[in-house]
Amino acid sequence: MPATPSYDRSALSRRAFGGAVGAGAAAAVGLPATAEAQERPFRAAARPGAKRPNILFILGDDLGWADLSSYGSPHIKTPNLDRLARQGVRFTDAYSGSATCSPTRFSLYTGRFPGRTKGGLAEPIADKSVGLEPTHPTLASLLKDAGYATALIGKWHCGYLPDYSPTRSGWDEFFGNFGGALEYYSKLGLGGEYDLYEGDAEYKDLRYYTRILTERASEYVQRDHGGTPWLLNLNFTTPHWPWIADGDKEESAEIVRRIKAGEQGALWHQDGGSVEKYTQMVQDLDRSVGEVLKALKKSGQERDTLVFFASDNGGERFSYNWPLSGNKSSLQEGGIRVPTIVRWPARLDGGQVSHEPVFTPDWTATLLEIGGARPNPAYKLDGTSLAPYLLKGEELAERELFWRVRGERALRRGAWKYYRGKGGKDQLFNLAADQREQADRAPDEPKLLAELKAAWEKTDKGLLPYPAA
Repeated sequence: MPATPSYDRSALSRRAFGGAVGAGAAAAVGLPATAEAQERPFRAAARPGAKRPNILFILGDDLGWADLSSYGSPHIKTPNLDRLARQGVRFTDAYSGSATCSPTRFSLYTGRFPGRTKGGLAEPIADKSVGLEPTHPTLASLLKDAGYATALIGKWHCGYLPDYSPTRSGWDEFFGNFGGALEYYSKLGLGGEYDLYEGDAEYKDLRYYTRILTERASEYVQRDHGGTPWLLNLNFTTPHWPWIADGDKEESAEIVRRIKAGEQGALWHQDGGSVEKYTQMVQDLDRSVGEVLKALKKSGQERDTLVFFASDNGGERFSYNWPLSGNKSSLQEGGIRVPTIVRWPARLDGGQVSHEPVFTPDWTATLLEIGGARPNPAYKLDGTSLAPYLLKGEELAERELFWRVRGERALRRGAWKYYRGKGGKDQLFNLAADQREQADRAPDEPKLLAELKAAWEKTDKGLLPYPAA
């Protein structure tokens, strides 16, 4: 069999940064023309080791790959996240651990494929039957054992009380919601329950949810931690449905009326929203991140804090994913490729872009290594630490990124992606040439298709089976 073609990073860099490249080609690799001259291909600064960083890990909710202006959005303005990208490293080929909310969170908190755990099989969790078992080591529990203070602010979505909670899984503090969605003012969840908690106790605050989370996070990053490094998981619900922006109290009241009247699915807001409303929500997320970063700078901890920003999965109804196909719930690129930015002034130079394929479990392994925490050998990580690549300039070995959801499968190796959708057809795409997944190369590369399919099935055999539907 001929050697598998490798991902031509140099060619991609030339397309992205060459002076003759037009705006269309720049946008095709997730780089707007205005950013061309401001970014350069990633190179590790290789500076001497600094003290262990604080970690501010920010997730947007259902934010699409190109919903930021720094990723090519023509109509959404995100100056704060664009500034974060200019100050750090922007990843063009970063992926979520799954195509929906809770499985990706399982992959982040455990550093493992969602299918390793019963709770990770729910796509997403919708009742109290499953969750992240408190006995399972997590990013928070392992960093806590290594001396970190830990907090989670915002959306948990890894199980409900009384059995599951962040404070049972390694976080010292929790302030936020347990479920997958809530109405932004009333805090009513999918079942009509009130869903805003401090620790395990209800907390009453009927202001717009994003404002509350921003205040809480800003307070946390400015707190005197006595020299102890900290991990803050800041999980916004923005721009997840319902499509309610700050100030939309009439729309909020109507959804609350329908929820209290017993209307199933009222919170899904399928008869509401618009591109304009979605734009408002994303821009509000950007402002909120900007406020937290301003508070971090004011605290004097900016240089020694690693800030990470991404989405938990691909975008939904009103998201801008061009040129990717598919969206949330799908293993096409639009369902799992997400905007991802990393900034750590003490160790990483700014103004850089990386085209390395990476996914959520990699960041778990990376943060554990950077934080000086040891993974539990009984729970082998599925991610690869990126610390040697980011901090020492070591080349990442070619490897396989694996995804599985009900009815779909995907595996990426280098530029090649094996994909089977709900139609049951095995397909093969070369993402370096065809990010949109339109040119099926399976008929031309049968041996490669068979190899990648076998690799997917080998990994799948080690995972838990889905329960009967």
